[in-house]
Amino acid sequence: MNTPTNLKYAQSDEWFDPASGAVGITDYAQNQLSDIVFVEILVEAGESIEAGKPIASIESVKASSEIYAPATGKVSAVNTALAEKPETLNSDPFGAGWILKIEGAANPDLLDAAAYEAHCASRTH
Repeated sequence: MNTPTNLKYAQSDEWFDPASGAVGITDYAQNQLSDIVFVEILVEAGESIEAGKPIASIESVKASSEIYAPATGKVSAVNTALAEKPETLNSDPFGAGWILKIEGAANPDLLDAAAYEAHCASRTH
């Protein structure tokens, strides 16, 4: 499992980059979902969002899943390319697979990489 140490993680399997404000789904999440075939981003640039509230819906060949905001702030950008290429979430979840960007984001409850890996390991047993 790829868990970049520069990111913060929500227990609901979203990552947050404090440097850029980018948000996406973790490697663990995309592996669990398998082949992603549809992404709908539920918020627009300029909207205020709250940590824990739905920001996107993802469908794969196995299941559908809500994606939640890992932090509270204002949406500064939305990755509209995911509508045309949802499989980017599988192939590049920490790069081109970002879902949106949040400015002024805050959530002190996010996990570091080691804590998130421990959280994932506890779910597989």
